[in-house]
Amino acid sequence: MGYRFDHFNINVSDMARSVAFYERALGLKVAREVKPDDGYFALAFLTDGEGAFRLELTWLRDHEGAYELGENESHLCLTAEDFAAAKARHAEMGCVCFENHAMGLYFIEDPDGYWIEIVPAGRGRGQEKEGRRESGTTLDG
Repeated sequence: MGYRFDHFNINVSDMARSVAFYERALGLKVAREVKPDDGYFALAFLTDGEGAFRLELTWLRDHEGAYELGENESHLCLTAEDFAAAKARHAEMGCVCFENHAMGLYFIEDPDGYWIEIVPAGRGRGQEKEGRRESGTTLDG
C-alpha cells in the first residue's frame, strides 16, 4: 500500500488577498477552485507547476476574526532556485519574519500569520539522504 503527498490545507480570512500573496511571494498559481452555489466556503488549490503537491486555501464564510495558529510550529518549506533574489523580493514585500543566518534559511509570513520556510534549492529537508540526520548520524545509531 503506497502513499503520496497530495495537498496541505490552511484556512484564510480573505481568499483574494491570500491568492495574490502566494502568487507574488512564491509564484504559486491556482490550479483548481471549488465554489459551492451556497457560498458557504471556497477552496483554491495552488501549484508550483512542477510537482503534484497542492496547497489548499480554504475560506469559510461564517468564520469571524483571525484564525488561532497556536505556537505556529507547523510550516511549509519551499526551495528557491535563486535564494538571494527570493530573499530580496520577500524583503521588499515586507514579509520576512525570521532569519537564521547560521542555517542559511529564512521564513516569510502570509497575510493570516502562517510561516513559510525558504531554503536554497538542493538544501530542502526532503532532499537529504534517506536514513540520515543533519548531524550526519544515522537514524538507527
